[in-house]
Amino acid sequence: MLTNPVARFRVLSLVEGWSFVVLILFGSVLSRVSDIDLVMPLGILHGALFTALVVAILTVRRVLDWSLLTTLLALLAAVVPLGPFVFHYAKRDELRTAAA
Repeated sequence: MLTNPVARFRVLSLVEGWSFVVLILFGSVLSRVSDIDLVMPLGILHGALFTALVVAILTVRRVLDWSLLTTLLALLAAVVPLGPFVFHYAKRDELRTAAA
């Protein structure tokens, strides 16, 4: 399944989006209310997933022949909190068709 670049993008966009939510909720909040500091390990994981997502976006751009605007929107969504979920939802039909 993950050999298909579109399927890999779909998985990475959702995992990266959730990693940011986990980083904010568990990393930041937990470090403020207790002695447990998970910001560094969660931040490293989130950064690695973000980098993989950017590579996946650039790969899918070629496969699906996305315009420059669509590519920039995908990259912007990768930076904005909860953006990957919104972009994934907006492109769900195109991504499902291409992944099949």
